[in-house]
Amino acid sequence: MSGAAGNSAQALMARAIQLAERGLYTTMPNPRVGCVITDDTGQIVGEGWHQRAGLPHAEIEALANAGERARGATVYVTLEPCSHTGRTGPCADALIEAGVARVVFGMQDPNPSVSGEGLQKLRDAGIEVEGPLLEERCRALNPGFIKRMSLGLPLVRCKSAMSLDGRTAMASGESKWVTGPAARADVQRLRARSCAIVTGVETVRFDNPNLNVRADEMALELLTSEQAAQAVAIQEVQPLRVIVDSKLRTPAKAFILQGDAPTLVCTTEQAEPSRRERLESAGAEVLVLPADKEGRVDLQALLEELARRQCNEVLVESGATLSGEFLYRGHVDELIVYVAPKLLGSTARPLFELPIERMGSVLPITITDMRAVGHDWRITATTDIER
Repeated sequence: MSGAAGNSAQALMARAIQLAERGLYTTMPNPRVGCVITDDTGQIVGEGWHQRAGLPHAEIEALANAGERARGATVYVTLEPCSHTGRTGPCADALIEAGVARVVFGMQDPNPSVSGEGLQKLRDAGIEVEGPLLEERCRALNPGFIKRMSLGLPLVRCKSAMSLDGRTAMASGESKWVTGPAARADVQRLRARSCAIVTGVETVRFDNPNLNVRADEMALELLTSEQAAQAVAIQEVQPLRVIVDSKLRTPAKAFILQGDAPTLVCTTEQAEPSRRERLESAGAEVLVLPADKEGRVDLQALLEELARRQCNEVLVESGATLSGEFLYRGHVDELIVYVAPKLLGSTARPLFELPIERMGSVLPITITDMRAVGHDWRITATTDIER
């Protein structure tokens, strides 16, 4: 195993983070975790990362890689080793059995019911435990998993594309294509890291999207070889496609109901049973959720349901009405807007439908990143909306 002697603790944790990032597209619903094992000189003797739910965790991969060299070694892992049995055994027990001497962790388990238990089990076995180390970077690996474990809700990203004059589609609804191929490839990568993609029935009726992940459109040449391999693998387990459709107006022949990706149509009790049967015959799962005051699907109930289905990161790809509703209700954690160098005119549709009439009612956001994507620009912002 390669690795220079005398690596600093921060450098070794940074390497563990780099390994965890290889699971960007494939670990859902599990967290992305990386692990590095070193001997007493700082030489790396084992590495591992969690590749997919049901496969060995990062610590188990690293222990297998290190073999007998794990005895007396130091382990750097981005997330507290698990202490419970799920689809795989407890990693804390495996580290104890392997005879490691020291564990440095990046962050504690965000699940309040088990947080700290893995670390305590290691301490009780006489293993030295240190951390957190590079905690902010380790937390950035799994924002959705952390939110689901701590709040019972997924992290919500809202993606939109607009012209320079803030328009998303012509008055007729025509919107292909506002942005260029590089931005569309970037959206494919957003989809690939998401557990679910949410859209509205109007988008389905106007644009007839597939809303699936297509690796051949992800500009894989821009990714590392490891990321590219994982991007291809994600096609085997597509994100859940979710349609918000209060009256079940989704056409039975819509593209979103076709293919291998599962589709969930969320509606209310007011929907006609015959329409439900028609969509179920077309391969969709139809779920009745509570209605809000306007008789539409309650978005809080929808997000709670997606969390119950172990969705960590949810991507909203919809028109101005549903996206605006997610924003206005304070359900959006991160806003991603692609800006194209073109003008659609004053009769074209706005980016969001928001019931705002006074400056005192504006919704605040914080821009965290802005960069060129091909000929377009991508703006990333966090929302500061409280409802």
